[in-house]
Amino acid sequence: MTRELYLCVDVEPDGHVPGTSSIVSLGACAAALRDDGGRVDRLDPDAEQHAFYAVLRPITDRYIEKALRVTGFDRAALERDGRAPEQALPEFAAWIDDLAAEHDAQPVLAAYPLGFVWSFTQYYLHEFAGRSPFGQSAHYDMKSAYAALADSAVRDAIKRRMPSALLGAKDSKTHHALDDAKGHVDLLVGLLRWHERYR
Repeated sequence: MTRELYLCVDVEPDGHVPGTSSIVSLGACAAALRDDGGRVDRLDPDAEQHAFYAVLRPITDRYIEKALRVTGFDRAALERDGRAPEQALPEFAAWIDDLAAEHDAQPVLAAYPLGFVWSFTQYYLHEFAGRSPFGQSAHYDMKSAYAALADSAVRDAIKRRMPSALLGAKDSKTHHALDDAKGHVDLLVGLLRWHERYR
């Protein structure tokens, strides 16, 4: 039996495109285990070993002032105090590997929205860790999943139109990468267990 380990991941960058802009902060948490039979076990994202967070030094001089302002970080402070991606990303990859080994499961990156988070995360993992534990396709888009399960248009698959019980009490958009990753756990688990509730 092959299990999947779902990790909610969030990034706060200072622009729109990886490579020409930088991840300011990266947060991830272990969220759920799913077996081939469809059983989903929620994990505790608040457990210390289940969370990863790093504030990163910029990798380019290019950034968008408005995007940086949203992160709440100061550019000079990031350049001075941010962690080198060459150090933080190998640690992130090793953290994922350790969790996957502990649970004997394939790691899956889960995000809302996926495209934005996936592109930055994959770029950074390949550029600074030399590899991605997620491979090229182990990802789960909560926005698209909701659209398919709820028979909704993708443009309407937005949180303010989702059932509050699906989002859970921790859902928020603080622009703190780890807080936002943890805030997506209830949504992820609700989507993975959709047929238990809505069939």
